[in-house]
Amino acid sequence: MTSTNLMQSIGIDGVRKPITKLVLGSMMLNIERQEYSEELLDCYVERGGNTIDTAKVYGPGSAKAIGQWISKRNNREGIVLIGKGAHPDANGPRVNKAEIERDIEETFEWMQTDYVDVYMLHRDDPQKSVGYILEILNEQLEAGKCHALGVSNWTTARIEEANQYAESHGLRGFVCNSPNLSLAKPNEPRWEGCISANEVYVDWHERTQLPLLSWSSQAGGFFTGRYSPSYKDDLEAVRVYYNDENWERYRRASELAAEKGRSTNDIALSFVLHQPFPTCAIIGPNNTTELTSSLEALHVSLTPSEVSWLDLKQDTRE
Repeated sequence: MTSTNLMQSIGIDGVRKPITKLVLGSMMLNIERQEYSEELLDCYVERGGNTIDTAKVYGPGSAKAIGQWISKRNNREGIVLIGKGAHPDANGPRVNKAEIERDIEETFEWMQTDYVDVYMLHRDDPQKSVGYILEILNEQLEAGKCHALGVSNWTTARIEEANQYAESHGLRGFVCNSPNLSLAKPNEPRWEGCISANEVYVDWHERTQLPLLSWSSQAGGFFTGRYSPSYKDDLEAVRVYYNDENWERYRRASELAAEKGRSTNDIALSFVLHQPFPTCAIIGPNNTTELTSSLEALHVSLTPSEVSWLDLKQDTRE
């Protein structure tokens, strides 16, 4: 049965269909577990989802699982594929023409497609001029290999510089951005070179209204109840998310969840979806139960005051 709530969506310039606000991540998919992968993909689509976040760096197993599923279901036109490339390797940045084109072609081969709806650069290389980067990417647009351009883990200053260059040179710029945004604020990047949206970053998005597609929107399960200040076995969680402010955010989310009859994790995910600019949340459920649980956040309504209170920007919800 399809959930109409999941059909909440946003528009992205150049993409021919709206993007549903919960985007399915693909790191957990693998052709070696194709039955499991198809079960997750089918569950997501049956409940109204239409957008899958992919990346060359996730490897061929993930992309091939998606490609085989699309081929079996014959549903390419109904799916929005986000492709990310030019992730650095052991030798450093790969934001150049040869590597971008190689990543795109390998992704197409693995996913059995000849285009992605949105192509994002997975990282920036500040040593490359925005003009150089945009010229390369606009060639891909003109060739029909993608319909829109975005970035992941770029600073807002570089995005703004790039879009100003595009406007003044008759090119198409970046129409969406994918940093980390979550109720829990990281102490340091979860992965090297990653960018999380702080207050200044969020203010920029509110001013520009550029759509934001958040990765790690559920903060690695911080709000699921599996963590506590005394539980320190998960060293990554401790390193990234353990601080007094985040525990207060957790407390407030739990309080609001109890009042609304929802889970704390529902409140945290809903926080991402209730920003004052277009947002989507990329989720990475490990099974259909976790996927169905994430969908519950779409039933949660938050007021602007509740959003500010959850984020410690005000002391009361009024």
